[in-house]
Formats: sequence, structure tokens, C-alpha cells
Amino acid sequence: MKPLAERMRPQTLEAVAGQAHLVQKGAVLYKMLAIGKIPSIIFWGPPGVGKTTLARIIAEKSNLQFFSLSAIDSGVKEVRSVIEAAGKLGKALLFIDEIHRFNKSQQDSLLGAIEKGIITLIGATTENPSFEVNAALLSRCQVYVLKSLEIEDLRHLYKTCLAEDEVLQQKKITIKEDDALLYFSGGDARKLLNLLELVVHSFAQNDIEIDNAKVTEIIQSRQATYDKKGEMHYDVISAFIKSIRGSDPNAALYYLARMMQAGEDPKFIARRMLILSSEDIGNANPTALVMANNCFQAVNIIGYPECDLILAQTVIYLATSPKSNASYKAIREAQKAATMSGDQPIPLHLRNAPTTLMKQLNYGKEYKYAHEFEGNFVEIEFLPEQLSGSVFYQPGDNPREQEIRNQLRKWWKAKYNY
Repeated sequence: MKPLAERMRPQTLEAVAGQAHLVQKGAVLYKMLAIGKIPSIIFWGPPGVGKTTLARIIAEKSNLQFFSLSAIDSGVKEVRSVIEAAGKLGKALLFIDEIHRFNKSQQDSLLGAIEKGIITLIGATTENPSFEVNAALLSRCQVYVLKSLEIEDLRHLYKTCLAEDEVLQQKKITIKEDDALLYFSGGDARKLLNLLELVVHSFAQNDIEIDNAKVTEIIQSRQATYDKKGEMHYDVISAFIKSIRGSDPNAALYYLARMMQAGEDPKFIARRMLILSSEDIGNANPTALVMANNCFQAVNIIGYPECDLILAQTVIYLATSPKSNASYKAIREAQKAATMSGDQPIPLHLRNAPTTLMKQLNYGKEYKYAHEFEGNFVEIEFLPEQLSGSVFYQPGDNPREQEIRNQLRKWWKAKYNY
């Protein structure tokens, strides 16, 4: 008998749990299937959020032959075999799970078939594709981020299973409490359904009442391990990042030690610190980004076991550094403004004027070259007219950014009110 998660795998976008930003009416995948034009795609998100399901739905609705490979046990030979079969069919959809595990040559073997339109690729990854998928392949794919399922998504999912699954309908199942069921699923639909099925099978009788105590008892009876693709992986890295953000080097070192003991990829740890150095420290201490980048480069060269010292040094440096998320907030506000305002015309004096016609149209006219003025500064308008005076960056409350604020106030007090 198939597992519950497989029996209940959605067949339509409407049946997919969560991911409304991709699947609801009017969303990007909905529109793609409606017009029948499917690009190559990379789905990035944690386990059990629907990456494989969406690939199967896309293949079904596009009337494409579906091929599936796992990067764990497949290589160039298997890829070429699929490409050959797809060529005979005219076109096919190839789904590659954990595509980040393919090395450069394996990823490169896909490029020709994608270019010729022989295959539409859908890759699934739990790792940031910017780091793990090579640029040539990434440029040929649209990247869509899938999110962990929300509580209400998970609750709706298990209720649907109880109402529609033929196997579960043979029993009288009452879920008295669902907090533990939802908590231990960790936003993972597959884990939720596997756990539900496990709990149901633990009862000898057909009249079943599930509560938090029963779910916890069953979970605790199974060996607890650090699964680099599972819940503990995400819990520990979350605690690690939050400890650094919270300026607690002792807690951060503890979670670092747990990850190292479990054999976590040191590049994964270093990469997360590289992101944190900009997101949570930023210009409060610009050297943090340099340290984190050097750490990432060093662990790539050295690896375990010696790289534990480099990781530990960087953890301590970042945890004890002053913090600011001003840069993070600034770019989010700027992105929001860019989205809401559309493509505003660039002020004429900032435009490039490589041709005579452009010069006649006043492109570049009245631009003032800052280096010709005292202090290498001259006050002119740089934003589009509709956005004039918009403030995206607010320096943080730390010594380094207070210096920045003072300088901005000296330059732009009248315009931006720093």
C-alpha cells in the first residue's frame, strides 16, 4: 500500500496546500498553465512543501512526458538517457530532486537540451540556488521560492485526509488535540501525513482518539537524530543564527558544535553567517562582511576538521559585533517603492547621451559632476520626480551608523530630513 502522503498527493493546483503566492488564481504558476507556456524552473524551499507535486501537476497539465531523477543517485549518464528519450518524444519535462547535489559538469549536461527545447527542467533544492546552481543553468531557469506550510494549511491538510482517504475512512478517527501533530511536522506536509499515519497505525482498534500525549509518546519512542534534510537541521541552524543576532557567543558556539558533530556541511554554516553579516550587522561594522566572506573562502579550502577553528573565530566575531538591520530594511523599502511606483522615468540630467539625438533631447544636460565642487558634493535630484524625497535608509543606533547619519544630515538635511 502506498504511504498516506503519496495517496493524497494533489493532482491540481487548487488542491495544493499553501504556496498561494504561486498557485492561487492569478498567481504565476496558475497563469503559466493557463497559457500553456512553461519555462524551466527551480523550486527552492524546505522539504515537504510541494516541489515534486508542483512538477507533476505542471507535467500533467502541459501534456508532457514526466521524467524524474534524484541528484543523489543519478549522474550525467542518466541525464543523457532522459534527454535521448525526450528527443524521440519531441519534448518532455525532467524533474531533478536535490539538483544542488549535481556538480558543475552534471549541471552543464542539461544546458544543450534546455536551449533546444528538448526538455523543460524543473529542479528542486533546499539550498540557495544562487550558491549551489551554476550561473549558466540558473540563467535559463525561473526561480520560485516555496515556504514552510502555515498552521492552518497543515490543519486543512490533515482534515482533508481524514475526509477523503479511503484507508483512513475505514476507521473512526477523532483528533482531540493537534498541537503536537502540527509542531512535530515543522511545516512539512509529508512529515505531517507520515506522522498521522504512524499514530493511526499505533492503535489496535478502529475507534481512535488522537491527542498531544499520544503523538509525543510515539515521537519520543523513535530515535532522535540530526537529519540534515529534516526538522532538526532547520531548528538548529535557526537557533544558531538567532543566537548570533542576539549577541550571545556562548549559545552560538554550542549550536555550532552540535552542527559540526552531526557532520553538517561547513559551507552551509559559513554561507548562513555571510548572509547574517549583511542582514543583521551591516554598516554597524562593515568588517563583519569581510570576515564572513573570508571564513566562507577558507572553509572551502580547508574543510573539516581544521575549519572548526575558523568557524568558531567567525562566530565569536559576529556574535560580539554591534548589530544593525538598517541595510536590510532599506533595500526592502526600496524594493517596495520600485514595485508600487513602476518604471518611473529617469531624470534627464542623469541619462546617458551616447548619440547626437540624445544630446539634442537634453539627455545628460545640467548634470553636475560632484568632484568639481567643494567637498566632492553637489545637491541635485537623483530620484525620479514621483519619488523625490523618499527615504529608504535610516541609519541604525550604533556609533558607526551615527557617523553616517551625521554625514547624511550635513549633505541632505533639507531634502531627506536626516
